[in-house]
Amino acid sequence: MARTTLTISSRNYSSWSLRGWLLARFAGLDFEELVVAPDDPSARAEILLLSSSILVPCLRHEGATVWDTLAIGEYLNEICPDAGLLPADRVQRAHCRSICGEIHSGFTTLRASLPVNLKGLFPGFKIWSRAQADIDRVCTIWRECLEKSGGPFLFGERRTMADAMYAPVVTRFMTYDVRLEPKLAAYARVIMAMPEMAEWIDAARAEPADIEELEVEY
Repeated sequence: MARTTLTISSRNYSSWSLRGWLLARFAGLDFEELVVAPDDPSARAEILLLSSSILVPCLRHEGATVWDTLAIGEYLNEICPDAGLLPADRVQRAHCRSICGEIHSGFTTLRASLPVNLKGLFPGFKIWSRAQADIDRVCTIWRECLEKSGGPFLFGERRTMADAMYAPVVTRFMTYDVRLEPKLAAYARVIMAMPEMAEWIDAARAEPADIEELEVEY
């Protein structure tokens, strides 16, 4: 049988790689990581938002090749249904898919203004008004989910696709010193305390390569 692989790029800068990797880990999938160097032209274009296509992460499993992050989540939910990547309840499942789709296709100003940088820390970072609007929308999504589910994750006791999709946003809030109300700050701490996040961040900090364009305070 062909080996299962997940191709990722920079752990420090690539939000999409983190999402796909978390989804695979949440699903309990046994896979081998293939890492594309951050200075690879295609990977660099994606990280710097200069590419219209996002081809990393890419999951290869039993003849299937899946490279869109939402598609990876749906595929993993299909082959690993007991992992609970989508809620069992029909209404909650629709809600989960909707907020995953929103983060997948939206929040462009947040992405550009507060790029993922796990090794960075910018206290007192100046947040532009358009980025603040994106932050406010994320907070509304989290607040509504947590009020309905009771937490600690967005849809209750189990981690879902939504928590993987919003995990890079949590790291952005940590990196750029975004202040959160207590309930949302508690959720952010839950995400950051996951062993998978600790593993990913440790590996990110060990990466030797930096992307100069993402190391500038602006």
